[in-house]
Amino acid sequence: MLRLDCLRSVYSELENCLVVTIMGAVAAELQSLGHRSNFFYLQHAMGLASSTGLGLALCLPDQTVIVIDGDGSLLMNLGSLSTMGRYRPRKLVHIVFDNESLLSVGGFPTATSTGTDLEGIARASGVPRVLTVRSVESFKAAVLEAMNGGELTTIVAKVEAKGPGAYVTELSLLENRFQFRLKIQSLKKR
Repeated sequence: MLRLDCLRSVYSELENCLVVTIMGAVAAELQSLGHRSNFFYLQHAMGLASSTGLGLALCLPDQTVIVIDGDGSLLMNLGSLSTMGRYRPRKLVHIVFDNESLLSVGGFPTATSTGTDLEGIARASGVPRVLTVRSVESFKAAVLEAMNGGELTTIVAKVEAKGPGAYVTELSLLENRFQFRLKIQSLKKR
């Protein structure tokens, strides 16, 4: 299963959510489908998408927040899972694309390639709903169910270690941050 196919399958459903991605391949592939002001591509902060999404979910509890993470990024900040498990924001959906590789920085293998189980770690951290998916159809179904389920969910999507030709987005960090901030402010006014 390819990450881009997964992203494509839920892209239309992301319009009314706040979406935080890690840097690299995920950000480049999501942006290739079409940038929206509710997408924040967290550049130069590997490992912090889950923490950023958690903060948003706690500050905006009625807003669906989607974090699009990677195995390498999450492994750098496993503590975010226990914090998510502690606070359990009901509208936070944490998607982890596990390609068993640090693809964006050279393709080095991650700990998941030798048996580290992100689903098990999330469960042990107190995340109430955790599942692993291996097909685009099951990915889409899991994301849609999580978005409508009202319960903190982590979805580990096992994907191939393939990505775009380039890992840089065309949108500058400052411009993206400004657009995302305006989007959040418009949500608070509602």
